[in-house]
Amino acid sequence: MPHIKLPPGLPGISGLMVYRPDTAKPMNELAHALLRGTESLTAGERELIATFVSSLNDCHYCQSIHGAVAAYHLGIDEDLVRAVKANYQAADISAKLKSLLRIAEKVWHSGKEVDLSDIQNARQQDASDLEIHDAVLIAAAFSMFNRYVDGLATWQPDNPDFYRSRGGVVARDGYLNLKRDPVAFR
Repeated sequence: MPHIKLPPGLPGISGLMVYRPDTAKPMNELAHALLRGTESLTAGERELIATFVSSLNDCHYCQSIHGAVAAYHLGIDEDLVRAVKANYQAADISAKLKSLLRIAEKVWHSGKEVDLSDIQNARQQDASDLEIHDAVLIAAAFSMFNRYVDGLATWQPDNPDFYRSRGGVVARDGYLNLKRDPVAFR
């Protein structure tokens, strides 16, 4: 049960965004800029970083919805999403993405843990400064989003089909025009 009175039928961050539309707008703009960026990293790779950080934070809603979005972008590859969450170093992803996930993992713990060797490793794997920047900001932003969702004890469905269905919509439409009505979330 949420710690504050939220609109019924809206899971995770959705109810919070309806509750505070003035903060929802910039948060959606940030999510869209980070996860739908057109520079180099694919939307699937960006969503994998968000999913990975959300799994580290044990945020069921965020790791499930962004995992579903990532899977959609990656050709409905839920096994790859699970593999990244379980052990990204052994997952079938590029060395560049592994180096960016290592940076994201360090940011999740403390931004001060990222050191020059992490950056050099990412550069050796052909990561650009923009990709390194975005990995850090995705990790930082999703730590905030996860704490927002869990800190107010939002309702988080257990049914994977909910996330698959909603993940396809988000993958297709992005984050700027999300419908937040209760019927769309059932």
